[in-house]
Amino acid sequence: MSDVAAAKPANGNGKTFFGHPKGLQTLFFTEMWERFSYYGMRAFLVVYISTSTALGGRGESKATAGIYYALYGSSIYLASLPGGWIADRFIGQRMAVLFGGIIIMMGHIALAIPTHASFIPGLALLVVGTGLLKPNVSTIVGQLYAKSDVRRDAGYTIYYMGINIGALLAPIICGQLLAESQDLRALLKDMGISPNAAWHFGFGAAAVGMAFGVVQFVLGWKHLGDAGKAPAKRIAGEHKPIPPAVLGIIAAGAAIIGAFISWRFDWWHADWWRFYSNAIDKQSIADCFGVGLGVISIAVFVILHGFVARDTDEKRRVRAMMVMFLGCLSFFGLFEQAGSTLSLFAEDKVHRELLGFHVTQSFYQMLNALFVIALAPVFAALWIALARKNREPTSVTKFSIGMVITALSFVTLLPALLGPIADGGKVTGFYLFGFYLVSTLAELCISPVGLSTMNKLAPDRLAGFVMGIWFLATAVGYYIAGRAEAEVGSLAKHFDLHPTAGLFYLLILFALIIALVLYLLSGPVKRMLSTEADLPKATARRGH
Repeated sequence: MSDVAAAKPANGNGKTFFGHPKGLQTLFFTEMWERFSYYGMRAFLVVYISTSTALGGRGESKATAGIYYALYGSSIYLASLPGGWIADRFIGQRMAVLFGGIIIMMGHIALAIPTHASFIPGLALLVVGTGLLKPNVSTIVGQLYAKSDVRRDAGYTIYYMGINIGALLAPIICGQLLAESQDLRALLKDMGISPNAAWHFGFGAAAVGMAFGVVQFVLGWKHLGDAGKAPAKRIAGEHKPIPPAVLGIIAAGAAIIGAFISWRFDWWHADWWRFYSNAIDKQSIADCFGVGLGVISIAVFVILHGFVARDTDEKRRVRAMMVMFLGCLSFFGLFEQAGSTLSLFAEDKVHRELLGFHVTQSFYQMLNALFVIALAPVFAALWIALARKNREPTSVTKFSIGMVITALSFVTLLPALLGPIADGGKVTGFYLFGFYLVSTLAELCISPVGLSTMNKLAPDRLAGFVMGIWFLATAVGYYIAGRAEAEVGSLAKHFDLHPTAGLFYLLILFALIIALVLYLLSGPVKRMLSTEADLPKATARRGH
């Protein structure tokens, strides 16, 4: 933008990383280790929470475990909004990534302490640290490239492959070999240590992974050029009082959230003793959190479009962000059930033996990452080849294609659900191989493309905050994923759908409806962005 000096693209003094700026290597491995730490603990989090206290878990119900997953997962990405804003305004993306990595490491250390008292504080540290790191490392990736660089989508896809190398190793090391390992439990018992400490060895491995990420980031700092080095420059007169209308929107949002909380907790009829003893429960907290997410999402776009956007061009960008936001939350609401619904599916409905090996449910969560690593270079080359022929689908069209493929991923499980599982049996883990293969194809049409597009749509002064909006959509998706097992399952029973496949019928229907909506919106969004002044015409015609 003309009012802000954008970061100079970093070229690493002529050195490249697979034909991309050398700084991409630093960010590739930083995010690889951060995602190792994240997916390492996510691989067994729901199972840990729902395992009996006699076996070292927290002894909660599966529904409550889903609530924990929803609140933790969505909070992590919700924190990206203030994390991006802090970087934009005060410390720059680079320092935000460094501080975030250190705090994440501290959170995993807290979880590694073998006491339930450190569980919630550990999760809280993970939320704060990820909120600082996650949006800002993604923003720095975009700053390595000029706005018109055709390598950008491919660069994000390579970066996304780094994420998935971490996600591939994490479930195997933290879950299969440590937290859920019967061999480790036996070894600990022989050493006079409680076998239940195996869970905390898994959390500890995640802390070690994040420590590697922090060290690697500091050592590779020199390859980033000016990208993320300082907060965006402010222009004279920019610090103005908050418009009364914005304060009104914030007050109205707070009132809606407050009214819902009062209704949900029945404050009007509850005395203080009843309030503390009966009214507060995990279900109520989760319901109020969900309403808060919805109100915050609406308020962010109303304020961004009505008061932050400076001209018609920026307002068009915000409207395009709204469509990307819808696609993102819808996709992750389905995709992130890998850590909730699909995790419990693998735990309860899938045989432990696979090709003669004993595997835990954590093992299957590495499949998505394995397929991303195999297929990401293919998709990166595909987008570049189509772009050179001026035939690349628009970003929103890619999202629509991805949602159709997402629906097909759940279809792959229907034979198992309608057959052996409906009869009370279990199925081979190869059904999950099929599910994760198809869902990975969907992911590669949506997630790296969305990261790239949001970065291009963002004014330079709001780069971190706009990336935070993308992760706000991910937060909403996580919340949906965590609540789906109980809430969508209840809806399936209400409509008297198949007892085992009913949940998946509704998920397939939802994915297809969103795919249709995105397809219908792809044309208007393409026209909306076709006159952007700061992008080359050829790029604008491709819908970016």
